[in-house]
Amino acid sequence: MPTDTAPRFTLTPFQPSDWPFFLELRRDPAIMQFMSDIASEEQIRILFDDRLADANAFIIRDAHQHPVGDIGLRISSENDEEADVGYSVAPAAQGQGVASQALQALCEVAFNQRDIQALNAWVLAENQGSVRVLEKRGFRKTQVLEKAYLLRGEYYDDWVFRLERQEFLRVG
Repeated sequence: MPTDTAPRFTLTPFQPSDWPFFLELRRDPAIMQFMSDIASEEQIRILFDDRLADANAFIIRDAHQHPVGDIGLRISSENDEEADVGYSVAPAAQGQGVASQALQALCEVAFNQRDIQALNAWVLAENQGSVRVLEKRGFRKTQVLEKAYLLRGEYYDDWVFRLERQEFLRVG
């Protein structure tokens, strides 16, 4: 099975055996604090099954092939040359460059294998860890949507970041 490798982490397609890890990740309040409410196990299972069937969804694995996060592309239904990026990293693996390296590998997949011309990422302003990861990888903040994202009864600013293929190839 082909894999896409970042220096210390590997992106592999979702496997049925990844279910317990994915369930734990999506039930972790520290992970979900910037994403959404914690869903029921049935709803998480539907999301997992979607990832199993999605060639643009990956588990991030460490050097020992243990899962440490997930990352993926969602191709735009309106423009197949654009995609949204999303990722999460288990709390025990945060602060080790996992998201940054995985995002680099995902950009390489998107721009070199999927013929994507631009990637977008949506991040709550309070999620400064993700903001740093995106900026480190060359994404530029292009829009601020004030009080646009409702989470647990409160509205948050949503920041939109973008990286275009030519910029990625130039900086690499």
